[in-house]
Amino acid sequence: MKWLNKIADEVITRHPKGEILVSSGASPSGSYHIGHLREIIICDAIKRELQNRDRQAKHLHYVDDLDGLRKTPVDIPAEHEKYLGQSLCDIPAPGGKGSYADYFFDSFLRSAKALGVDMEVIRSHEKYRAGFFTDAIEKSLAKALEAKKILETVSGRKLGKEWSPIQVNEGGYLKKRAFQSIDTNAKTITYFDKDGAKKTTSYQKGEVKLDWRIDWPARWWLLGVDVEPFGRDHASAGGSYDTGEALVREIFGGQAPLPVPYDFVNRAGDTKKMSASQGTGLSAAEVVDVLPPEIVRFFMLRFPPEKRLYFDSEKGVAQLIDDFAELMQKEPDSKVISLSQAGSAPVISSVPFSHLVGSYQASLRDSEKTIEVIKRTEHADVAGAQAGIIKKELAYIDNWLDKWAPEDIKFELRKKINKDDFSAKQQKFLKALAEKIAAVPANADGDWFHKTIYDLKDTVGMEPKAMFETLYRALIGKTSGPRAGWFLSILPRDWLMKRLKLEG
Repeated sequence: MKWLNKIADEVITRHPKGEILVSSGASPSGSYHIGHLREIIICDAIKRELQNRDRQAKHLHYVDDLDGLRKTPVDIPAEHEKYLGQSLCDIPAPGGKGSYADYFFDSFLRSAKALGVDMEVIRSHEKYRAGFFTDAIEKSLAKALEAKKILETVSGRKLGKEWSPIQVNEGGYLKKRAFQSIDTNAKTITYFDKDGAKKTTSYQKGEVKLDWRIDWPARWWLLGVDVEPFGRDHASAGGSYDTGEALVREIFGGQAPLPVPYDFVNRAGDTKKMSASQGTGLSAAEVVDVLPPEIVRFFMLRFPPEKRLYFDSEKGVAQLIDDFAELMQKEPDSKVISLSQAGSAPVISSVPFSHLVGSYQASLRDSEKTIEVIKRTEHADVAGAQAGIIKKELAYIDNWLDKWAPEDIKFELRKKINKDDFSAKQQKFLKALAEKIAAVPANADGDWFHKTIYDLKDTVGMEPKAMFETLYRALIGKTSGPRAGWFLSILPRDWLMKRLKLEG
């Protein structure tokens, strides 16, 4: 993991002594999606790498819940539009229990904990209302013209004459208003409302909020952030990191954190980034419900942050899990494996994912029966040694089958069968196969069954494709399914014989 070593080397060079603060953050304006998980997992990896080098390090996650609601997500009731412009922490949650911010963030926090990500949470509204930003607000207003010049110079865009670095809470709504004066003794500001009338409000209790471009560098300065990953959209030339770097240096006299820009996580085949508000994101809560923690972490960490990731929730999951299992066997002490497994108990076994999926469904989704089925295969030793891990993995597979698995992967044993649904030639094939199976040991493997099916081609006068389609129809009511030889080898022999004879 050269990228992680490089980040750790650079931040240690910058800060040879003391605790190193790694920061992440997001606005709880809608459902958190899989892309949000990339940021906190990168932070967690950086923190752990620093700790492995005997440095004190902490991961701080900043929740921008004092932000105003800009638009309502597609999955939120339309009546929430009346709250547009109000701070997320002050808006009631859909359903009325708790705040809007809590409604979304609490779910994300559970996802982080499920992934073994240990982070200290800071809520923006608590900091502002406790006076934590008082010094930053005073410095920003004292140097407002200088801040404006920096923003215009670095970003290359012109700001209006009445621009100021603050927003004010007016009647419960955040508003951009023309600033007139500040009283640092009384901790109040005077501004002009939309009608031009003078208003006074306190900036020590959260009634005044710094604009986003000022808030970010103020936060770096006040908290002492040393390294921070963020989406690549903030890293463009003249973007929010560039303006923040200049502002923290010139306005606050601080230092910008080491930047770690990361690219987006897209759905496979999709060129657009996920959007929580538009409902195009794969929710973080669903991801950690379906994928074991080490797989989510592995997906995020095996490539450098600057590489765009594409997530295939259907056909890509098997390959992703098998890639992890293979690397775990070949390089169990590799950094990417240790960081993927960090913070949670193992869930991935040494049994191939596709084998588990087939065995589990053939066992009617009974984990105990699945273990017994696997013990009759080439993975018998693993089934005995890793039974507990396999059961945990099967719980995730159960969710995957319900939520993401493609239809051609899912199956269940056909409960009833009608002999008249099969032609005389098809019945002859199934009966001949039953006779062959009756004469072999109970532990016959998949290769034996596979060869036996092919050997019947000339005897019954059917092409292999037609034989396999007939077999799948009899067993699972489909024309295709799992590897036929292996599948037959794991099915209960009594049930299989009865089914091939088209009985019941």
